[in-house]
Amino acid sequence: MSAAAWAPEPPPVPVPRYGTGALSDLLPSVAASLGMAGETNVLGLPATERAVVFLVDGLGWELLKANPEWAPFLTSLIPGSWGGRGEPITAGFPATTATSLASFGTGLPPGAHGLMGYTVAIPGDARLMNQLRWDPYVPPREWQPHPPLMERAAAAGITVAQVSDPMFEHTPLTQVALQGGRYVAAAAGEARVQGVLDQLAQPGPVLVYTYVSDVDKAGHGYGCQSDAWRIELSRVDGLVRRLAEQLPRGTALYVTADHGMIDVPMEDRIDVDTDPELSAGVALLGGEGRARHVYAVPGAAGDVLAIWQDVLADSCWVLSRDQAIDAGWFGPVEERVYYRIGDVVAAPWADVAIVATRREPNESRMVGLHGSMTPVEQLVPLLEVHA
Repeated sequence: MSAAAWAPEPPPVPVPRYGTGALSDLLPSVAASLGMAGETNVLGLPATERAVVFLVDGLGWELLKANPEWAPFLTSLIPGSWGGRGEPITAGFPATTATSLASFGTGLPPGAHGLMGYTVAIPGDARLMNQLRWDPYVPPREWQPHPPLMERAAAAGITVAQVSDPMFEHTPLTQVALQGGRYVAAAAGEARVQGVLDQLAQPGPVLVYTYVSDVDKAGHGYGCQSDAWRIELSRVDGLVRRLAEQLPRGTALYVTADHGMIDVPMEDRIDVDTDPELSAGVALLGGEGRARHVYAVPGAAGDVLAIWQDVLADSCWVLSRDQAIDAGWFGPVEERVYYRIGDVVAAPWADVAIVATRREPNESRMVGLHGSMTPVEQLVPLLEVHA
């Protein structure tokens, strides 16, 4: 009997709240709250003289709520204390760093900026492009031509600064998503807090962005249910508290994330490299374990879709490219990025992962994973502090 014959009914396919409550709406709303003309404050943020956006890689809304003893300050913001509010927004699909940082930095959904996943096919080229490592190299502004919002804000007269790890200053991802204003290289910890405070002392209006990756790294290496993950969460909680306590009057602090995370046991991983059904007709396997772009050999897209839907019926949403677009997974899709999307797009709703142990040995060993549209991966916090 095929999997489809006994598969449970999948949950309804969710859609990120592009334009009403997604990560791509945050920076335009912040810019509008600072008085920047031409940006829409769809999140209804209050007007302010200075704003800080603190993005914590891998800090999902559900994970934060589940760990109040490790993040007492951050979870205290959920009821909307400190003059703000605490609620979830959606990361966008796929819920992964390259895609989410591009959505955040450009103010556009993935279908517009075109960073459609961890790895995607280069149209007209039989290779995958890793959009986090930018390998193989493609001229950044050809791959993503829309100007980052911080670049536009600086041109509009807002004092813009990014306070982050020196290793990120000149990366292609920074160029296409986060470039603009002054880059202040600062190590994590107290140096980061002081760097943000120094930039807030500049004449207003001021927009400061800062980012930490340690929570995500711990999740991939040890799992988001591990003590190692919780320790990193606790460190971030302390940093945010110290920053909040020292904010100058007239400053808004927003804490958010790029995705959540889920731990998938090794025995619940579906290995495409050892599964002859799932491998049949597949030219390239893009994305990652919780969000797959499947590129078929010419003429095989229909068969690949049917096989993947049958085999994964009890665990994944599996759609064709056009079905995923019509469902709104990527937001409106520009023609130039259409073929970066797989012929088949697969996103697990069950606690499984679609791995490729031969092609992706390192990624296949990660404990914590993300990418799909389950609440634990898709929902990210929007926490506010107003001084």
